Amino acid sequence: MPQNPTPAKKRLTIKQIAEMAGTSKTTVSFYLNGKTDRMSDDTQKRIARVIEETGYEPSPLARGMNAKESKLIGVIIGDITNAFANQIVKGIDEVISAEGYRMLVCSSNFSKQSELAYIDRLLALGVDGFIVQPTAQFKEITRQISDAKKPLVFIDSKLYDFASSWVKTDNYEASYRAIEACVEKGYRRFLVVTAEPGLISSRVERMSGFVDALESHDIGFSQLVIDDERVDEEKLGAFLKANIDGSTPTLVFAPNCWALPEIYKYCRDYYGLMPEHVGLLGFDNTEWASVASPSVSVVVQPAREEGATAAHILLDAIGEKGEADPHQVLDCQVQWGDTTL
Repeated sequence: MPQNPTPAKKRLTIKQIAEMAGTSKTTVSFYLNGKTDRMSDDTQKRIARVIEETGYEPSPLARGMNAKESKLIGVIIGDITNAFANQIVKGIDEVISAEGYRMLVCSSNFSKQSELAYIDRLLALGVDGFIVQPTAQFKEITRQISDAKKPLVFIDSKLYDFASSWVKTDNYEASYRAIEACVEKGYRRFLVVTAEPGLISSRVERMSGFVDALESHDIGFSQLVIDDERVDEEKLGAFLKANIDGSTPTLVFAPNCWALPEIYKYCRDYYGLMPEHVGLLGFDNTEWASVASPSVSVVVQPAREEGATAAHILLDAIGEKGEADPHQVLDCQVQWGDTTL
């Protein structure tokens, strides 16, 4: 005769443990958080025996709200669905898990309202600090976390008007070097398809590197500004048609990681002209850029290292050690593909 499946084990509450040990919830809480200086040996033994016999495991959230430190880190990423963000999160986890911390990861979709709502919830959960990939609206984020007296590290962005802690990549230099190389490869007309830079330094710096590299060769460019959330195929198609003549070697620069897949897809009418007459250069997207046909040239950020560095800075701030440099810049590399000469 078949046996019934074993029912799921119900988590005991701290109140039940206190009743079994013949003491109060407060005393059990003190015991769990190591505050036993004024607790008798007999009380400690009774609580320890009940915990051992029941296999009691306290809720991490409950412990965090009662403890000085929750050992939880709040991480807010702009878009968790892309490989760049995944590598950042892996880098963070490698560092904090070695120190006994865990993270709560949220995806803001680059929405200011979502960021602020997640910060509220993470503060309510008692996180010890934050790592945030910010939107262009960063002042309220900074104020909200600062008012709660929690350390904050911005990732993938340097905020020009605030003395914050941050880790970023050399976006300006990387863009300048890559565009300089494209000029040397023979491209003479340059197009850029980009979202508004706002105050996000990665956007400002990539655009500045692009412009300065071209100015050093007295080369102009044409620009199409796209929405933050999507690439309009009709507008992009008209822009490319108006600026690509099939004879002048033309490079399309796509500095926004999230937009590159759409721009690449909408460039399908020009695949046959790549790379001699039409080039495409973007950022990151390494999970598909090298296997696409034609493969895509991209500037690659060290995402995993960026996440790990941010975690080191944050843990240093939480521990008030003052050992980590709060402002760090990491180098990018170019992965050349078939979309450029």
